[in-house]
Amino acid sequence: MRLRQRASEAQLALILLTRLPAGRLPDPAPDLAAARWAYPFVGAIVSLAGWLVHQLSLGIGLGPAAAALAAFAAMAFVTGALHHDGLADFADGIGGGRDRAHRLEIMRDSRIGSYGALALIFAVGLPVAAVAGMARVPLAAFLLAGVASRFAMLGVIEALPPARGDGLGRMTGGRDWRHLVPGALLCLAIATLVGAAGWAALVAVAATAAAIAITARRKLGGQTGDVLGATQIACECAGWLALAALRA
Repeated sequence: MRLRQRASEAQLALILLTRLPAGRLPDPAPDLAAARWAYPFVGAIVSLAGWLVHQLSLGIGLGPAAAALAAFAAMAFVTGALHHDGLADFADGIGGGRDRAHRLEIMRDSRIGSYGALALIFAVGLPVAAVAGMARVPLAAFLLAGVASRFAMLGVIEALPPARGDGLGRMTGGRDWRHLVPGALLCLAIATLVGAAGWAALVAVAATAAAIAITARRKLGGQTGDVLGATQIACECAGWLALAALRA
């Protein structure tokens, strides 16, 4: 019974964070807060898709830059650019808001402003350049960036209260450190496979997540779905930069 419940939670996490077919949820369906432990494992699936496209692109003769861009395009397609949208909204809110209420109002607006556009340019360009500049990009590197960045989302959820009384941040929120254990073990296992660069990537991810959490606490009063999306993209970018710096 417990195993079936965990499988349902993982299925819900896959439905929430990707566009991949995941079947119908059982009745009653688990709630979003209970499913958050599975976010890092969804990251592994997304990363695997990116690595496969990267290897296929190199195999058909594309250069390193085109192959890297194709890989990140594939991962954005698999997720429906969900996290990119959150990053853009977060950047616009923090950059253009006068106060907490105004920032949250901007983040609800579906239009992208200059801060959001620049954030997306950097968030795509930096990791693509990092991957393109690496002599070899193993599957473990892709997995670490995708898993650790989604584990960082869990850290922000645990550290911050919801900034709103509704929305994704509210539905996925809660305080239960046990949700961190599976993802933490997965991150440590993959970092061990990667080696010194993997540990450096985890430090970079943790520092980036902490910076976003502090900013969200000060500027918004807590976390929202957009904050979580920004956390994933920014931490993935930081992880790739660390990996490239030590493995290039």
